[in-house]
Amino acid sequence: MTPSEAPLIQLTNLTIRREEVTILRDVDWRVKRGEHWVILGGNGSGKTTLLSALSGYFMPSEGKIDLLGKQFGKAYWPTLRRKVGLVSSYVGQMMDQDETALNSVVTGKYGMINLWGKPNRSDLVEAGKLLNRIGCGHLKSRAWALLSQGERQKVLIGRALMARPKLLLLDEPCAGLDPPAREEFLHLIDKMGKTYNGPTLILVTHHVEEIMPVFSHVLLMRDGSVLACGSKSKVMTTGLIGETFGSEVSLKKNRSRYRLDL
Repeated sequence: MTPSEAPLIQLTNLTIRREEVTILRDVDWRVKRGEHWVILGGNGSGKTTLLSALSGYFMPSEGKIDLLGKQFGKAYWPTLRRKVGLVSSYVGQMMDQDETALNSVVTGKYGMINLWGKPNRSDLVEAGKLLNRIGCGHLKSRAWALLSQGERQKVLIGRALMARPKLLLLDEPCAGLDPPAREEFLHLIDKMGKTYNGPTLILVTHHVEEIMPVFSHVLLMRDGSVLACGSKSKVMTTGLIGETFGSEVSLKKNRSRYRLDL
């Protein structure tokens, strides 16, 4: 298998325990180039832990993690992590309130939270182009404290893209957004996923409404295990979604978007 044919993510029997609690159990998952995935499940299903494992913040208790052709435990994960962009409210919560949007984007190139020292001109120019690309050029000089939640999430997208990642992990990025801001953000994600040579997208959510047309595959999780995994057309069924959330549901589709009725 050539490097271009190797999966971007390969999890084999991944199990993660903390003390006596098993958080993830025997997770097998493969992500190939050209695929965009949604990890869907209820609260406590293990979605965010799975992302943390990919980012190197949770060590496997059993099993194996291969990321971008490197195996966890045999590669220097902090360096590899720079090739993986992360958009999470956790990152935003650590940002200094007086950090400008422009400087916030620059930090993504170096994998730091908040900018140390004076940025060089080439980094500022590149960060400015990214803000323009995501429709936030007018926010360059605005302090973090003055950005709305939707604006912050967009800036975090720019920050993640600054490192030119192969993978972009989106950990419930629409949490806290009002409906118009959520739709605007989702359409940005959809457009980005269709960009030539852009990063592979992995979206974590518990809302089927956030699954945009660009996403091709879905991983369903319940109680720390994989319930179903595969193409969106095969996995997104009323029966499987009902089992995922442990409730009787009706899954409906309209114009390539989903809606869930209880």
